[in-house]
Amino acid sequence: MTIPLDWYLTLGFFLFSIGVGGVLVRRNIIMVLLSIELILNSANITFVAYSNYHQSISGQMMVFFILTMAAAEVALGLALVIALYRVRSTLNVDEINMLRW
Repeated sequence: MTIPLDWYLTLGFFLFSIGVGGVLVRRNIIMVLLSIELILNSANITFVAYSNYHQSISGQMMVFFILTMAAAEVALGLALVIALYRVRSTLNVDEINMLRW
């Protein structure tokens, strides 16, 4: 017995909704980065589900590229957060509104 495609798509939709809600509602920049990761993982679930449904490997290759992009986003994002915290001493998105320090 296999899990139907609709369940995977529903799971991806809920993860995407939680991620978008986190990006829009949260004010801590680390929580915003985690919400972006949820959005990327929901896309991964959707790609793998469609890849399995169509018996193609192209969706799984796309997941590989998304995972490498997410790893680069985390490394760059955390480096920027550390640099920003050293200068501003806050991680609140509302207080970090100037591009020039």
